[in-house]
Amino acid sequence: MSERTDAAPDKAGDFSPTERTTLRRLPRRGSFERETVNGILDEGFVCHVGFVADGQPFVIPTAYGRVGDTLYLHGAKASRMLKALAAGGEVCVTVTLVDGLVLARSAFHHSINYRSVVVFGRARVVESEGEKNAALEAFTEHVCRGRWADVRWPTPEELAATTVVALPLAEASAKVRTGPPIDDEEDYALPVWAGVLPLSVEPGEPEPDPRLPEATPLPGYVEHFDLGERNRR
Repeated sequence: MSERTDAAPDKAGDFSPTERTTLRRLPRRGSFERETVNGILDEGFVCHVGFVADGQPFVIPTAYGRVGDTLYLHGAKASRMLKALAAGGEVCVTVTLVDGLVLARSAFHHSINYRSVVVFGRARVVESEGEKNAALEAFTEHVCRGRWADVRWPTPEELAATTVVALPLAEASAKVRTGPPIDDEEDYALPVWAGVLPLSVEPGEPEPDPRLPEATPLPGYVEHFDLGERNRR
């Protein structure tokens, strides 16, 4: 098993717009800055993977991990999604973070403050044991930083039963909405409360596994889990 490795530094510049990533609806909300895209990917927990298998479109939610300018996905070898990606099919991966409910004076102008990323491309199968281990470490650390050093690492049998694919972060864009509602001018006089109801994900009290021995200490990275610190990489 390899020693733990830190994520590789980002070497690529900002993204170039393509036919697929050019925003046509409210383009002012778009961003092709790699820092913005990576920041959203690093803060999210779940991505949605869109692909076509046997002529049928699918969108599957799954965990992911980022190492530098590569996004890793993984699962069982029998996974329909991973079989389609391994065969070289086009894929669209999205991540969305909801920051608040935008309550306008009219029903038409209600909205959501959000940050989202869309990635297009073709994935490759990760063949080397070293890169596969690094990807699995990235998945684990993406969920809870510091966890990889504590857990049992994958056995050769577990590695063999797992498919990992790498999707280059080469064709991507972000879209972000912030701020208050934007009403029609005549509606600002309506006696209706309007504004933003912020939403956030907050850690709760840790719940031990019922089979955990009572003497097992609670790791500091769980006891003091900080989403803000987690998102700063």
